[in-house]
Amino acid sequence: MSDIKFSRKWCYPSSETFSIKPIRELLERYVTDSNWLDPFARNSKVAHITNDLNPNTSADFHLDALEFMRMYQDNSIDGVLFDPPYSLRQVKECYDGIGISLSQHETRYFFTDLKKEIARVLKPGGTCISFGWNSGGIGKNLGFDIVEILLVPHGGSHHDTIVTVDVKR
Repeated sequence: MSDIKFSRKWCYPSSETFSIKPIRELLERYVTDSNWLDPFARNSKVAHITNDLNPNTSADFHLDALEFMRMYQDNSIDGVLFDPPYSLRQVKECYDGIGISLSQHETRYFFTDLKKEIARVLKPGGTCISFGWNSGGIGKNLGFDIVEILLVPHGGSHHDTIVTVDVKR
């Protein structure tokens, strides 16, 4: 494995993650005209096929993210934007906000199940760009290598946004 590219670029926070300048610039370098999915798109149209659980968004689909990912065949997708709620508390707030209760399974395996589905649907050489408060990405155990990490501090009491770019072996 080659070295990981690492950069740190300060920018104001935004609830629209992909509008944050250094994140937008990273996406412009990776997201191509090929087959990209975004299971947590809200109103973003960066990916070619979008999903959001909330029916009041402009996403193409309004399914649970796991159900959305299961629609795709093994090794059929070029890239995935993985910008889920960053904590289980945020997951619960998203579900509660549209009147759905989280199951016990979801509270234990929400992130793990989604990462397994991303690994399943991505083609070898495919890219997953993950966003959150850690740089774990999809993981070596699921066949991924990190190629780039972008740390975006926002100042004050805001958590940094950590962007991890993984490529499937």
